[in-house]
Amino acid sequence: MINRKLIMIKDFLIIKCIGNDDKLGLRINKDFFFHKFENKNNSEKLVAEILNCIEKYKVELDENFSIIVNQGPGSFSGIRTSLAIAKGLEISKKVKLFGYKNSDLHEFNQENIEKLLNKKLIEKKLIKPIYLS
Repeated sequence: MINRKLIMIKDFLIIKCIGNDDKLGLRINKDFFFHKFENKNNSEKLVAEILNCIEKYKVELDENFSIIVNQGPGSFSGIRTSLAIAKGLEISKKVKLFGYKNSDLHEFNQENIEKLLNKKLIEKKLIKPIYLS
C-alpha cells in the first residue's frame, strides 16, 4: 500500500541495486548527479560507491536528507545490501528512508525520478522487498 501522506523530499540519494544496470542518483540543491556501476553482488563495492558519491558532492547526511531504495524485483543480495546500508544511515545519521518498486521507475533519469516523487509512488515502510529467484 502506498503511503499517500504529503512527503517533502528535497535532497536525496536514490539507489537502484537490483543486480543489473545498477545506478545511484543524487539530488542536492536542485542539481542532479547520476552514477552507473557494476555491483556484481559485492556489498563493499556498493558501500564504497555510496561513500564516494557522498564525499564527492559534499552531502550533509541529516534529518533533512532522504535515501530512496529500490525494493525490487531484483537480486536478493543487491536489494538486501542496499536496504541494509540505507537503514544504517537512517539510524546513524537520522536521514529519512523510503522505497520504490522497480516497475514504478521505468527509466532511471531525472524526469522519471521527479515523476516518481510527484506521483507519491514511494513508500515509508520497507517491509516487503521483492526478490527474483
